[in-house]
Amino acid sequence: MKEEERILKGQLFSPANEELQAIKLRSHKLSNRYTQLPEENREERNKILNELVGSIGENSFILGPVFFHYGIHTTIGKHFFGNYNLTIQDDALVTIGDYVSFGPNVTIVTPIHPLIASERRQMIHANGESKALCYAKPVSIENDVWLGANVTVCGGVTIGEGSVIGAGSVVTRDIPAHSLAAGVPCKVIRTITDADSMMYKPEILGGCQVLK
Repeated sequence: MKEEERILKGQLFSPANEELQAIKLRSHKLSNRYTQLPEENREERNKILNELVGSIGENSFILGPVFFHYGIHTTIGKHFFGNYNLTIQDDALVTIGDYVSFGPNVTIVTPIHPLIASERRQMIHANGESKALCYAKPVSIENDVWLGANVTVCGGVTIGEGSVIGAGSVVTRDIPAHSLAAGVPCKVIRTITDADSMMYKPEILGGCQVLK
């Protein structure tokens, strides 16, 4: 079994594997090229994004700088917005839905390392060799989710549709749909309801209107 297959099955794998290293090097180079391009060079940036990630939907935009670890393990829906300093360590699969927005410095981390120090140093791989091993869990962010600035999402988490995660949160467990959640670790504060509509905040609307 290839190491990439082991990752996707949630099994221990060797990050130093040559095939994995080649995938990561490609992703790191593309991430760097994207970051170095001027923001107004949208056409060239979009070409790089389409090479870099598994797939990305129409009308999606990432400010940069960006860092994708594998790149091809991430799929992004349409109308995605990523603010600056987006980091996605996508050893396992990362799935981002439509109309999702990220504030600055959002980080998604899928790899998990053993808690026992000696096991972090080396274990016996399934092929019989002594290696440093880890495993990874996927992340799913459903449609219409907003992640505030400096949010970290850990492996194994699903954030439900329409939820908002407050700035600085560390999300270590699933968040139900249409939840306002925040904290370290992130916890649900309450459900988002129609009472949260901007239509009830005329002083903020300033003459603008809510679409009906």
